[in-house]
Amino acid sequence: MTNSFKIWRMLAVTALLIVVVGWVAWYQGFLRPAEHYRPENSIMVLMPYRYGGTWVFDDPAVGLRKEPFIAGMPEIIDEMVKDIPDAEKGFRLLFSKQPFPGYTLKLTWRRGGNTGNWYYCEQYDKEGWLCPALFKYYREAPKEIFVKAENK
Repeated sequence: MTNSFKIWRMLAVTALLIVVVGWVAWYQGFLRPAEHYRPENSIMVLMPYRYGGTWVFDDPAVGLRKEPFIAGMPEIIDEMVKDIPDAEKGFRLLFSKQPFPGYTLKLTWRRGGNTGNWYYCEQYDKEGWLCPALFKYYREAPKEIFVKAENK
């Protein structure tokens, strides 16, 4: 092997490692710009609707389309919207890490698991899983999430 070939081989391996480490860092959120995350006291709004037998939402600002709620969360949402007419066509869901005026529900973090996080809703005595899309809104899984559902 010539010295030239060894140098090119080392450069190629180094470049590949840089790409892989960079991708992992981006995926884990280490390289995302700070403005991607909202301030700690932000109230965020989603507009969930029924699609394919479950609740889903779109948020083009963070690259989500028909993102489903699963594993217990649809049942919690069903309870939340039972008094909202035509909620399956869409309703307004406000949520925050901090209590806000008029919130009606509190989800309490129980445990992480399989890339998502399990939350308990004492009001309905139900547990639900929030998928990694949660990290589109928060750097870390909040210990509590305060929620309000209302007509759009």
